[in-house]
Amino acid sequence: MFKSSAIHRLCLMAPKPQRSRHFGETALLGTATKKPRTLTTDATASAADSDSNPMKDAFSKYAAYLNDLVLFLFVLINEKRERVVKASRDVTMNSKKVIFQVHRISKNNKEEVLEKAEKDLAAVVDQYISRLVKELQGTDFWKLRRAYSPGVQEYVEAATLCNFCKTGALLNLDQINASLRPLSDPSVEPLQINVLDYLLGLADLTGELMRLAIGRISDGELEFAQKICSFVREIHRELMLIAPKMDDASDMKTKMDVMLQSVMKIENACFSVHVRGSEYIPFLGSEDTNFSLLGVPEIE
Repeated sequence: MFKSSAIHRLCLMAPKPQRSRHFGETALLGTATKKPRTLTTDATASAADSDSNPMKDAFSKYAAYLNDLVLFLFVLINEKRERVVKASRDVTMNSKKVIFQVHRISKNNKEEVLEKAEKDLAAVVDQYISRLVKELQGTDFWKLRRAYSPGVQEYVEAATLCNFCKTGALLNLDQINASLRPLSDPSVEPLQINVLDYLLGLADLTGELMRLAIGRISDGELEFAQKICSFVREIHRELMLIAPKMDDASDMKTKMDVMLQSVMKIENACFSVHVRGSEYIPFLGSEDTNFSLLGVPEIE
């Protein structure tokens, strides 16, 4: 009995086996199976680049292009854009002078006024549009369209107005671009007026034709005013089909509303003259002041 109790006490006092040693051994075994970490050197990087796929090369080119584009725009906005805006303002101002010159036309000085207007228009091309072309040629000039678009639209308006007064026909976009092509260097991409700027300038043309028609009615040139009315109607009808399908139609929508008002003004003026023409048509442009609007002599 004593011996069994003593043996039991000795078993209780004996140290228990430690599990930490077992855990330590398993940890050492786990670390032994892991792969050692290594640093990538230039030699390994060049070897990896040599094994790169075409997709990675393509995206590297795209990244380089975008970096160049950001740098290009950074410099362009600060310096080139200011020069382009200044050149566009000069084109706008001098094109307006050409338009004012055309509005001086009358039955007696038509050839003289148009000759002077054509000379002024040629000066606009040689002095101001050539400077604009010099700034934009050889670059992606469409990126700066907002900077030079107002000047181009005003030039289109002046050129088409002169051509209509001279020939009675519309100056199309290909003819305008052909006249500007000699200004560009043949080795680079020439500056071309795009379709949107041409259509916006054509929409402004109807307002100037409305003023011209009212002036011609007051000068007795009723046939010319009716010709202007038919021409403006045709432009409005064609642009009504194109404007809803344009990408940037916000400016065109506003100009279409103004164009409709111009058409209505010309039609009302021509209609009034046609209906009440017997009252004052024989006296329009006459130097004789002894008449009344009713066509009968005034009672003294």
